[in-house]
Amino acid sequence: MIRRILVALDGSSRAAGVLAAAAEVAARFDAALIPFRAVTTPPEFPPAAHVANGDSLPKYLDDAARTEIALLTASMAVRTELPVVGHGEPWRAILLAAEQHDVDLVVLGSHGYRGLDRVLGTTAASVANLAHRNVLVVHERVESPTARSPS
Repeated sequence: MIRRILVALDGSSRAAGVLAAAAEVAARFDAALIPFRAVTTPPEFPPAAHVANGDSLPKYLDDAARTEIALLTASMAVRTELPVVGHGEPWRAILLAAEQHDVDLVVLGSHGYRGLDRVLGTTAASVANLAHRNVLVVHERVESPTARSPS
C-alpha cells in the first residue's frame, strides 16, 4: 500500500512534471505527498566563520527552497504534508529523507543525461539503486516525429 510519497523537486523546469506525476499516484492511492528539496551550499561560499551572528546562507537557501516548493504545490488537489529541505549531495539527502519520513515511494525526475554522467551516475540512478523504498523515476516525454495522432 502506498500511503506516503516523497517527491524530490530540484528547481529545474521539469519539477512541475515530476510533481504532477507524483500527484497522480497520490490521488490514485489516496496517499500524502511530502515535497522535498535538497540544497547544497556551493563550494565557492565557505562558511562565514568570521560573522558574529553565524552564516546566513544556509537559512537563505532553506527559505528559498521552501518558497519554490510552496509555489509549485499551491494548487495541489491531493494531501500535501509540510515540505522537507535536506542538505548535502541530493541523492544522499533524498535517501535520508525517505528513511526519516518512512515513505512508501520516492518520486524524482530523470534529466536523461548522456556521456560522462552515464558513467559517473546521476541522482536518479543513485536513488533508484540504493533506496530501501520503491522509486518512480519520471522521464521527460518527447514526441516522436513519426508519431501519428489517432484518425
